[in-house]
Amino acid sequence: MTAHVTAHVRITHPERALFATGFTKGDLVRYYRAVADVILPQLADRPVTRIRFPEGVGGARFFEKHTPTHAPEWLRRMPLSSNPGSTKPTKIVTYPFIDDVRGLEWMSNQSAIELHTPQWRVGPRGGIRNPDRLVIDLDPGEGAGLDECVAAARLIRARLAEDDLIAWPVTSGGKGLHLYAPLAGRRTSRAVHAYVGRIAKELAAAHPDALVAEVGKEKRMGRVFIDWSQNSAARSTATPYTMRGRATPLVAAPREWDELEPGITQLGPDDVLARLERDGDLMMRHGLTRG
Repeated sequence: MTAHVTAHVRITHPERALFATGFTKGDLVRYYRAVADVILPQLADRPVTRIRFPEGVGGARFFEKHTPTHAPEWLRRMPLSSNPGSTKPTKIVTYPFIDDVRGLEWMSNQSAIELHTPQWRVGPRGGIRNPDRLVIDLDPGEGAGLDECVAAARLIRARLAEDDLIAWPVTSGGKGLHLYAPLAGRRTSRAVHAYVGRIAKELAAAHPDALVAEVGKEKRMGRVFIDWSQNSAARSTATPYTMRGRATPLVAAPREWDELEPGITQLGPDDVLARLERDGDLMMRHGLTRG
C-alpha cells in the first residue's frame, strides 16, 4: 500500500496486524483513504453496519449497527427502524453514516474491516427512500466455486435484461459474486425483494442442477445459491470497494462482464488500487453511483 492522504483522525496501534499476511491497521487506513473518492458515493446517505475485528481476522469479530457512545461528535448518526416498512413494532437503532475521509479513518481505527449498507438511502429530511439498486448475492455451495457463480450471473443478467434492467458484477471478496442493477427508485424495498425472489425461484426451477433458491447448506451441494434476501429493507450487503474480513486481504471489487472468464479470482486491495488508476470507477461508469 503506497497511497498517502493527510490524516484527520489519530490512529492507534497502526502496526497491529489484522491479517496473517502482515496487512496492518495502518494499511487498512491507507486503503480506505486511497479509495475514498469511489467508496464514499456508495456509502452516501446509507446507514453503515460494520464488522469489526479488534484482534484481526483470526480473533473475535463483532457485527455492529449502533453508533457507539465513544464515537466523535462530528460523526453523523440517525435513529432508524431496524426493520423499515414493517407493520410490527421494531427496534430503533442509531446508525452512523460515513460522509467523508475522516469517517473512513475513524471506522478503520475501530478495526471495522467490513462496511455494509442497505440498498436504500435516507432523504434530506431523514425519511427512508425507495431502493436505488437491487442486489443478488451468488453464494457457491460445497463443490462449486467462482466459475459456477459466473455461469449463474450470466443467466441472471439475461433474465434481468428481459425487464430492461442492466446488471453489473462485483466479485464479493469472499467465495462468490454480487450482481447490482440500478433502479429508478419507483418501487419499495418490499416490491423489489419480492421481484428478485420470483426471478431467483424461476431460474432455480429452470436450472435445478446448477442453481438453488432455498436456504440450507445441504441444498447447495455443487450448486450456486441465489440469495435475494439482501433486498429487504432490513438487510445490508458488503458495499462495493469495502475490504472483507477473510483469511487474506480481499475486496468487494467491481468488475466488467468481459473479465468474467473461467479461472477468474477475487481481488486484493493493491489490485483494486491499480485498476482504479487504470480504469477509473466502474460503479460510476455503470450508473451505480449517485450523481
